[in-house]
Amino acid sequence: MTPPIYEGNEAFGEGLLTVVEGTDVTIAASGIMVSEARCAAEILLKKGISAKVVDVFRIKPINQSKIVEIAQMGPIVTAENHNVIGGLGSAVAEVVVEQHPVKMSRIGVKEQFGQVGTMAYLMEEYELTKEAIVAAVEQVLNK
Repeated sequence: MTPPIYEGNEAFGEGLLTVVEGTDVTIAASGIMVSEARCAAEILLKKGISAKVVDVFRIKPINQSKIVEIAQMGPIVTAENHNVIGGLGSAVAEVVVEQHPVKMSRIGVKEQFGQVGTMAYLMEEYELTKEAIVAAVEQVLNK
């Protein structure tokens, strides 16, 4: 079970909410990956990297103006428990490439056959972990 993200008084109308403030990079996550992104942000902070974590809970239609605001801050890493094609990463990439290009990396299920197993096993198998997010952030920041 993933830990709670919200307290219950948030406004969800814009399709995304910031759950961790940061200034160096944005991790845009969805679903169970929001918790992993929060943990990754804590690891990154210990390494001197300030990561903003945004929960993008409405992918279609994506809030283009908010994605552009995020891109204006700098590099973006998306994290989703979905195929990297046709999900959050693709939606963010489409907005970014057309409106405000920045370095970007996508964490998600790569094109491969599916496996069966526990959530922990599958997250490790498909690299849907805080460690994978940290590595992607370091790669887009060239650290």
